[in-house]
Order: sequence, then structure tokens, then C-alpha cells
Amino acid sequence: MLKGLSLLPLSVLYLLADFLFVLVYYIIGYRKKVVFQNLRNSFPEKPEKEIQGIAKAFYRQFPDLIMEILKLASMDAAEMRRRIVFSNQELLDNFVRQGKTVITMGSHSGNWEWVLPAGAVQFGFPAEGIYRPLKSKFFEEFMLYLRGRLGARLIKMKDTMRDFVRNRKTARVVAMLSDQTPPYGEIQFWTTFLNQDTPFFVGAEKLANAFGCPVLFLDVEREKRGHYRLTFEVLSDGNSKPEEGAFPITEAFAQKLESSIRRNPANYLWTHKRWKHQRPQAASSE
Repeated sequence: MLKGLSLLPLSVLYLLADFLFVLVYYIIGYRKKVVFQNLRNSFPEKPEKEIQGIAKAFYRQFPDLIMEILKLASMDAAEMRRRIVFSNQELLDNFVRQGKTVITMGSHSGNWEWVLPAGAVQFGFPAEGIYRPLKSKFFEEFMLYLRGRLGARLIKMKDTMRDFVRNRKTARVVAMLSDQTPPYGEIQFWTTFLNQDTPFFVGAEKLANAFGCPVLFLDVEREKRGHYRLTFEVLSDGNSKPEEGAFPITEAFAQKLESSIRRNPANYLWTHKRWKHQRPQAASSE
């Protein structure tokens, strides 16, 4: 049924998204308390009227995202190329031509689910992504189908180190969503992000240091419905080694992500409880 629904043109799917917006925002009020709390804590300087405007703009884009992800079940390579533009792909290409595995650190901004399939059809080298398996077997299989049908390869998070060892000489790009919240017992890095104490995963940085991988920040800008511009920025060239216990790449990622969010707050995913952990008092400020 979902695959059949995806055959509809995006223009029709966006009509369904308009209906979903009314349902989710005005009737159900899906996670409104979480969204408003996240926005107020992230932008304490903004008046309540502006916070409400950002929240409403986010909820207008959220159903679009759902329909765009569904469209992956039938979208072909030509349409993907038309809808995703890499503004400076040469930055990535230069590192790959040197025979390196390049790590991109992305986030839940814009349409993150289109990024890896877009890379698979536009790059002339392997585009791969790290993912966390879902609890639902049905949605796990469906999402793997969506993410991989245009040629991308998926790597389970628990298999990441083994995969990097096995493919350490492969020139490729490996995408990671790096803004997720680590389990409390696994937190190794805290920083101030959007005015709040925030933990980040440090796996991308550890992999980069262990295998000499360049690391790029991936900024996703929504230009209009169904059209996105992606821009790379260098976080590390893969040659520097940080001091023990320091995570400069992760810190740089957090700073660039905050700048991106501040440019367009509605573009970010605000429904998650991103700040559910508290920094231990003994932890030093980064």
C-alpha cells in the first residue's frame, strides 16, 4: 500500500501533507509540548510570538518530510538529481580522489533521508550510511528498502568498526547523522549547544582519528517544497591528531550545526527530546 501511494506525484502527496498539517498541528497537537519547550529553551532571546511562528512553520514542513520519505519508494535517479543539488561536491571529490574514506556528519535538518540516495546517484564512488536498526521489523525492512533502492549501502551501527577495518583502503563516503542523543552511560562529550548543555556522539571523530579519514559537515538547506541544496564544509582533513580526551571535530560540528539551525530554525526536527540528559556537575565545560 505504501509503495502504491508513493507512485502519486509529489504535487498530490503535498495535498495530503496539507491535510496532515491541519490534523497534526490543530487537532492532535503531536508533541507540541516537546516542540515548544525545545524552541523556548533553544532561543530564550526570541519573543513568544516568534517562537509560535517557528513552531507553526516546522509543523508545516513536517508532513512534507513524511511524504517525501514515502516518495523514495518510487522516485527514480533522474528526479533525485533534479531535487537535490550538491553546491560544492568538488570538496568531497578531491578527498575521494586521494583514495580516502570520507566521513560526513549530518543532522536531522531538512530532508535527511534523501541525502544518502542522492549521493548514490550523483557521486561516482560508493555512498554508504551508518544506521540504527528500528524496533519494528516491518518499518526496519521498509526503511532499508527506501534508503538502499537507488544504490546506497547501509551499515549497522554495531558493525561500523568492523566495516572500516575491512574497507580501510576503499575510496568512498560514509554518512553519519551525528546530532542524536547518546545513552546516558555512553556520553563522553558535552558542550553548550543552542543555550543548553548537550551531549553528542563522538563515534565519527574516533573513526576519523583511527583511520585518518577527512570529515565534512553537511549543511542541508530547503530551497522550496521538494528541493534541497547541500553544502559541504571541512571539519578535519584527516591528518591532525587531537589531545587525549579532546573532541575538536565534534565541537566544530556542534557549532556549525547551531549556526545552520539559527539561519532557519523551522528546518530542524524539534519533536525529539534532545535534551533529556543533564550534564554531571563534575563535568567540565567544553
